[in-house]
Amino acid sequence: MELNMTNPLVYGVPLFIVLIALEIVYSEHSGKKVYWWKDTLASAAMGFGAVILGPLMKVLLAIVLFTGVYEFFNPEVDGVRQNIMGWQSFGYAWYVWLACQFLDDFAYYWFHRANHEVRIFWAAHIVHHSSDRFNLGTGFRNGWFTILYKPFFYMWIPALGFPVEMLLICMGIEALWQLQLHTKFVPKLGFLENFMNLHTQHQVHHAQNIKYLDKNHGGFLNIFDRIFGTYQPLLEDEEIEYGVIHAPNSYNPFVILTHEYADIWSDVKKAKNLKEVFMYIFGPPGWSPDGSTLTVKQMQRDLARIEAEEKARKERAAAQNMATAKVPAGV
Repeated sequence: MELNMTNPLVYGVPLFIVLIALEIVYSEHSGKKVYWWKDTLASAAMGFGAVILGPLMKVLLAIVLFTGVYEFFNPEVDGVRQNIMGWQSFGYAWYVWLACQFLDDFAYYWFHRANHEVRIFWAAHIVHHSSDRFNLGTGFRNGWFTILYKPFFYMWIPALGFPVEMLLICMGIEALWQLQLHTKFVPKLGFLENFMNLHTQHQVHHAQNIKYLDKNHGGFLNIFDRIFGTYQPLLEDEEIEYGVIHAPNSYNPFVILTHEYADIWSDVKKAKNLKEVFMYIFGPPGWSPDGSTLTVKQMQRDLARIEAEEKARKERAAAQNMATAKVPAGV
């Protein structure tokens, strides 16, 4: 079957540029300003670099790697692709497309989660979170180095027998979905929130509030977040503060792109042994041997303890007040 290998992003990116222009106009006239020119220019620079490097890396890594894996696990026997695990390699039926998109979403969840939980990956991904603004322009604010390792999270899909071009198109569709999530002007969408990753959930993902950190890694779906304990809806009493806790404090694209790598190098230089070197590079962001800096899980555990203590204190005070109120007058 001959397929048009045009990446959906070829059509989607121009559309999103138009949507960004419309969002700028709407935000200015509605009084809900979500763009600031320095921040927007920095996002544009990051996005432009990713657009230039993306196709090159796609050819060198994704297509070559996926094709090699597909060919190895699905050799051609008498003109038919047969998976080495016993089944015939998949064709292009509609349900195969759905299955591929679902598996792509599963791979995206773990790729995205790893970007938050492994520091060397976070150094590439922090670029996307470095803005304290949340708008469609932020969707283009991508690091340039994630493509160096992203294909390795997906290579098992062509190994199962899904055609390479099918996976690449599904990945492009996923990227378009992610782009449009970056807006504050879409409210909660009712029952769809139960299984889809939607706009308010992605707002939570871009927050630096401790409760919201490292949540909602899904692509189309939020079911993997729910299964693996990383789902967090928007809370009524927790206003979002966008950005990252340790921001680069610069609009220089080079600084935005490299500041976390510089921080890793600074930490590695002060490491006392190989274990510390390993943890500074591959451990969770914020890890330190002496607890001088904290990981997200440590911060969330401390916050939960503080909130539990405060809740218990209030309950004791309320119980004491109630007991006092029941004491008869003159006693």
